[in-house]
Amino acid sequence: MAVPRYTSFVAARLPSFVTRSFASSPLRNDVFRHFYIGSIGAALGYTMQATISAWLMATLTTSALMVALVQSASTLPTLLFGLVAGTLADIVDRRRVILVTQVVLFAASLLLGAAALAGIVGPVSLLFLTFAVGAGFTFYLPAQQASINEMVSRSELARAVALGSVAFNVARAVGPAAAGAIAAALNSGATLVLGAFFFVPMFVAMLRTTPPEVALPGVPERLMSGVMSGLRFVRHSAPMRAFVVRNLAFSVCASAFWALLPVIARDQLGLGAGGFGLLSASFGIGAIVGAISIPGLLQRQPMNKVVTKGGELWAVATLLVAITGITALALVGAFCAGMAWVCVFATLSAGTQSSAPAWVRARAVSMNLVATQGCLAIGSAVWGAVANGVGTHWALGVSAVSVVALQRLYRRVRVEMGQEADVVPGVRLPEIPIVTEPLPDDGPVLIQLEYRIDAANRDAFLKAIQKVGPTRRRNGATSWRVFRDLGEEGRFVERYVIQSWAEYVRLRARMTMADSRLQQAVAELQRPDAPIRVSRFIDVTTQHELMRAK
Repeated sequence: MAVPRYTSFVAARLPSFVTRSFASSPLRNDVFRHFYIGSIGAALGYTMQATISAWLMATLTTSALMVALVQSASTLPTLLFGLVAGTLADIVDRRRVILVTQVVLFAASLLLGAAALAGIVGPVSLLFLTFAVGAGFTFYLPAQQASINEMVSRSELARAVALGSVAFNVARAVGPAAAGAIAAALNSGATLVLGAFFFVPMFVAMLRTTPPEVALPGVPERLMSGVMSGLRFVRHSAPMRAFVVRNLAFSVCASAFWALLPVIARDQLGLGAGGFGLLSASFGIGAIVGAISIPGLLQRQPMNKVVTKGGELWAVATLLVAITGITALALVGAFCAGMAWVCVFATLSAGTQSSAPAWVRARAVSMNLVATQGCLAIGSAVWGAVANGVGTHWALGVSAVSVVALQRLYRRVRVEMGQEADVVPGVRLPEIPIVTEPLPDDGPVLIQLEYRIDAANRDAFLKAIQKVGPTRRRNGATSWRVFRDLGEEGRFVERYVIQSWAEYVRLRARMTMADSRLQQAVAELQRPDAPIRVSRFIDVTTQHELMRAK
């Protein structure tokens, strides 16, 4: 009688539990819910294509290197185009970017499936079309991830990002398993054709979405200048550098698992396409469990600890897969690896999105994607070559030990969740007192601020002004210096150069609350009887040379 009572108790409580969970979930928002369903569909289409392409290559050749190159072909586009993709998603309508990429992904997957059905696909054509799918996904991901902030409140961001990880890792669980089952029942070509249609829901969701109206000051950024702005931001932002470094340290080693998984299934465990899909599904189920636990973990533990423990779990799981020839143990190892994978990458993704202002958010996301996917692409080829030379067991073992070693090496590079002040725009600046408005491309522009500091406040001023420098640089300044006047005690001059007038207008709008507080700390050290003097100069050398040329 205990079992029926327990069953009736669960049946009675389950609806209220689901209702409470949905009420506190970002999925209660219709726009985000449709977007989320489309994200699941796109992730399913991508993982099915990646799974079957890897298996298809394993049936075309016995080379572990060629099998590993499938993942390289899938992830290399991120290394090549990731920065451009992030910039594009920041300076144009992200909705349009997502729509175009879904068309590309659908067409490339469908063509690959048709070629496989016709029996005309070879290793080279398989790698080429896999590269095309990877390129489409490269331009899709930054736009998709950066769009989450526009659909949910900041308090819901961590949960929404975790749900995004659940979506992708549901795809990792269901996609490979479904792909393996369909391939076993039909063939690889039919699976690829069916997988192409999973890109349709996101296309439909974006058609039904109204793009947000974003008022950007001044002239919109050009593509290449936008790329440089993104690089400059990451270079001079300590949190962004930490996220990239930790991504590199983990993904360069973690690439071994995914690159060699088909070889593990085929040679080490003696499994077919269905068994390979089962291993991938076990990984995906573990990733789902890990993704669901992320919001709770981040509430109880610092982000840095979650990332570190995730890397250690990955090493243990990879060692288990490396030493076992038993399928059940390999499934346990794949499950634990999935938990570790999402704990590291989803946590770093949430941290990146919480620390990047809106104007550079997609570029910040793409920086981490470049770090991750670039290491997966290069690492896959490296670990495939190692496996060809010394065997799959040793390649996996070395990669697991390397994860732990790099964790120790970069233990002082700490990652933290960004604060609201890091992304919220700062105080509205007064209008610029100028006689004639320069043209957008006029420049460079020199900004000079003169400070009068008492001797007692000198050391405090120098410490405070040094904290302002990185904010100037990451928001657009190409150079920044502070000078001391040798002829007047207590007079300091801060100077920074911006490439153009349009970029200077954007720099003023990019200042966040955190930036404003750093500048206010400097202003409080100024002598009360001497206001800070701000001067703006624009280069006339180039204009004079052009006039002489005419």
